[in-house]
Amino acid sequence: MLILSRKHNESVKIGDDVTVKVVRIGRDVVKIGIDAPDNVAVHRLEISRRIEEQMQNDNGEPEE
Repeated sequence: MLILSRKHNESVKIGDDVTVKVVRIGRDVVKIGIDAPDNVAVHRLEISRRIEEQMQNDNGEPEE
């Protein structure tokens, strides 16, 4: 895992097409903006896991 420090309005570039920007820094929360092409799925981890579980259920495969 790469760990970086970024300040407000600073960004990180991932590959050629994805940019992650620190939009706001609050007391307990850091808000980020993610700029990615339409063909790149961007989800919170808990949502991504739900999507994977639903796809497994729809395909009749057992959940892990």
